[in-house]
Amino acid sequence: MIHGSLAPVESDSWQSLLASSITDPRTLLERLNLDPALLDPALAASAEFALRVPEPYLARMQPGNPHDPLLRQVLPVGEELLAQPGYQLDPLGEQHSNARPGIIHKYHGRLLLVVSGGCAINCRYCFRRHFPYADNNLSTEQWHQALDYIRQDPSLSEVIYSGGDPLAANDRRLAWLTREIAAIPHIRRLRVHTRLPVVIPQRVTPELIEALCGTRLPVTMVLHCNHANEVDRHLGSAVQRLRAAGITLLNQAVLLRGVNDRLDQQLELSETLGDHGILPYYLHVLDHVKGAQHFHIDDRQAQTLVGQMLGRLPGFLVPRLVREVAGRAGKLPLPVELIEIE
Repeated sequence: MIHGSLAPVESDSWQSLLASSITDPRTLLERLNLDPALLDPALAASAEFALRVPEPYLARMQPGNPHDPLLRQVLPVGEELLAQPGYQLDPLGEQHSNARPGIIHKYHGRLLLVVSGGCAINCRYCFRRHFPYADNNLSTEQWHQALDYIRQDPSLSEVIYSGGDPLAANDRRLAWLTREIAAIPHIRRLRVHTRLPVVIPQRVTPELIEALCGTRLPVTMVLHCNHANEVDRHLGSAVQRLRAAGITLLNQAVLLRGVNDRLDQQLELSETLGDHGILPYYLHVLDHVKGAQHFHIDDRQAQTLVGQMLGRLPGFLVPRLVREVAGRAGKLPLPVELIEIE
């Protein structure tokens, strides 16, 4: 539900909306008429991992509801500061796969380019909340070195724009990178992993579409949407523009306690994505990153949930339940059996 007092100004540019993001927990609580008792833990937790919420995403939250599923994803809480065995700074071992600045090369045939270390929103469960983005902020020379790395490895067929959020980069940078990558003969496709169109739909401009689609490479965009309430008319319009440009749209979500751990929530998310031509792709169990332990759902509950979804939805609307394991050659599917519900 969009509340009038919170609705974004539609004429604002994505850059101004990004720049005006809420970064002070006090402001967030005041704007949503929430209990001031939430402030002290929010301040303490945000000192370790900053708060960032853009206005268009705030507009979809319900004022006065501390359990709002969108708020839960971004509100710093005291549980983040509790030590929990098994929760690490780098749960996926990505720093060992950081082959050179700007490149994470974990899997055969594809690699991630850290196009931007910036994000439009700081999700509290983010597995890269401790990633050394400063070490991956590339100079022009380092970008050329990263491209040389891709040119020199003919086993690569796909480049994945990642971050941070790659769409936090400007269109000129994205257009240049895409042209350079398209000129490498063994690269067959481009993938973009982004949450920015979900949290600031105004990011999807004609210039962005031209930057991504102006070459021979087919483009797949993997959005990150965890709850049906994240899909509003602004995102619907943005998705329509992306689809009209021929971009394949997928979604990956994270299973989060108190956000999307009920069957009705997962069914509505998949149906809503399907309504907009976005195919559910992955449903990740939580990566064990330090500070996110309060979102944990055990595997058995996750498997039961997806098994129930198989009994309610067509197969193409049921995401694959997966875990990412450091050092493995790909994501690990969790076994799921169809569960019929009376």
